[in-house]
Amino acid sequence: MNLISAEEGKEYIIQRIETDDEELNAFLFSLGCYSGEPITVVSHRKSGCVVSVKDGRYSIDNELAAAIII
Repeated sequence: MNLISAEEGKEYIIQRIETDDEELNAFLFSLGCYSGEPITVVSHRKSGCVVSVKDGRYSIDNELAAAIII
């Protein structure tokens, strides 16, 4: 399951990041999105969702949300 189908307000553990794009991988890692890290979907939007990772909240688009497997 990826973040697009995640429930709002529920904490999940990131299982893996599914992308061949190294730049995207590096960007997600800089946000704290990597295997074993807890992540919470704060809200869903048309173009993506707002997530809480570590001590920050980030707005990510649907492409990024689909790459994060929980």
